[in-house]
Amino acid sequence: MANLNNPIPHLKLNDGNSIPMIGYGVGTAWYKTGDESKLDQACIDSLKLAIKSGYSHLDGAESYKTETELGIAIKESKVDRSKLFITTKVITTIEDPEKALKASLKKLQLDYVDLYLIHHPFFTTDPAVYQQKWTIMESLQKAGLTKSIGVSNFTEQHLSPILSTCTIPPALNQIEFHPYLQHPSLISLHKTHNIATEAYAPLTPVTRSPNGPVDDILAKLSKKYAVSSSEILLRWCIDQDIVPITTTGKEQRMSDYLRVAAFKLTPAEIRAIAEAGEGRHYRGFYAGKYDAEDRT
Repeated sequence: MANLNNPIPHLKLNDGNSIPMIGYGVGTAWYKTGDESKLDQACIDSLKLAIKSGYSHLDGAESYKTETELGIAIKESKVDRSKLFITTKVITTIEDPEKALKASLKKLQLDYVDLYLIHHPFFTTDPAVYQQKWTIMESLQKAGLTKSIGVSNFTEQHLSPILSTCTIPPALNQIEFHPYLQHPSLISLHKTHNIATEAYAPLTPVTRSPNGPVDDILAKLSKKYAVSSSEILLRWCIDQDIVPITTTGKEQRMSDYLRVAAFKLTPAEIRAIAEAGEGRHYRGFYAGKYDAEDRT
């Protein structure tokens, strides 16, 4: 198990709430393609193991079709609700975010979530629709159904309409982020508006796009810190105040990932990974929505 003497750091959000700086995701490996009503016991068991291993930040979505599994795992783990940080997202039923969130809460067996996200912006191209949906998101936070609200996969063109009219700005934008997709202009916009960045697919250089230009620096740092390349990539995010989301069904790997709390990269090492990463461009999700060399 991870060394409990090194607690996972938290990041303060612009609404005053705090988010644990590593999350366990219920998408990708656990995404359900078939009948949502058919329980995935392996998913439940993995989530319970993650909670037992020390993960308090659990990242779900209605489109993953695993909110019921997440709710069962939370209940059976018997962990104080206040000790957990639960995220879910809306897109399948984006026409009515309030109804969607209430349906999610029922599946999760919860009274509220800690973070509610619009899963992606590709349901419309109309800036006014983003603004309308965001107004509803604000009302859900005010009603106490979610502590924080945010977006996912939004670029500057999608965020700008919201930022121009919102009364509550997005607390966070969850995006694909790794050395081969660093979004410099978007990250700059986030910093300007105090929007936290959350990274999904942070391990892409060792999973989806291996044998690339960051391999040498990852190997060097893995040897220095006596951890895996995956742990270096997770820490690379954390040391830039970016919250990585990862997943695994293997207990040892779950524990290993939590070792990111036990070391820090130097500023020079952070830069070296970033500079090496610029030598390759890879987008693993929603690639069809962007030009081949679009790094935004």
